[in-house]
Amino acid sequence: MSTFRYLTKISIGIGTVGGIYTYYGFDKRSKVKAHSFSESTFEYPSKWDFNWDKREREKKDIKLNSGDEGEVCVKPKAIRHLILIRHGQYNTAGNCDKERILTELGRDQAAMTGKRLKELDFPYTNLVHSTMARAIETAKIISEYIPHVPVKECMLLEEGAPIPPEPPVGHWKPPHYQFHQDGARIEAAFRKYFYRADPKQETDTYTVVVCHANVIRYFVCRALQYPAEGWLRLSLKHASITWLSILPSGRVLLRCYGDAGYMPPYALTTS
Repeated sequence: MSTFRYLTKISIGIGTVGGIYTYYGFDKRSKVKAHSFSESTFEYPSKWDFNWDKREREKKDIKLNSGDEGEVCVKPKAIRHLILIRHGQYNTAGNCDKERILTELGRDQAAMTGKRLKELDFPYTNLVHSTMARAIETAKIISEYIPHVPVKECMLLEEGAPIPPEPPVGHWKPPHYQFHQDGARIEAAFRKYFYRADPKQETDTYTVVVCHANVIRYFVCRALQYPAEGWLRLSLKHASITWLSILPSGRVLLRCYGDAGYMPPYALTTS
């Protein structure tokens, strides 16, 4: 017998407006399955906070040239693109930050990513990087492929423990004071770099940010308004590209996450 499906509406009680829709699916290889949900679920109230960056513009009354009064809505027109890059593989056995420099493979990874950014040929606005040794070195290598892009550093982008993860993991348990300190700093970095364009901005911008896995994973969760506690469930390859776009409306698009498809298999590492 060929697969068939039908939808029935069953009214509940007397004078009720709502109902239950029951969906049935059947084929000769499986038992009948039924799923019910309230009719009210056809209306999806938005859970998205459009004013997440506190830059939602409101309509204002202003005098027009004719002398009349009218309403105009001042809104952004441009898109802000953030291209987040994790540093390359580094020496994890180093006793201090200065010793945790890139391995030979890490330098190769950074060069591959620099070449990739050059090939993409976006009109990069600036390149900002963490002040930790592995991020500085990665950014320097990448900058050789896009030498016209201004470079600056930012301490807020340093690696850290943004928020206690859910579910917890047994092998990684930083002290709670670290979450307290790092979390505030990393959240400050998010607020510094993630916001919609100012209405005066006429063209799109492309900011390259070279930093760390924990920071990027937290940024992605925050930007998409997903539970930030889920950040540790996201894996990230060394020197990979994560691209987020902040639209004039305040919506945020994740165009790619941890892209490293331009690297050969031997260069795909996470630790």
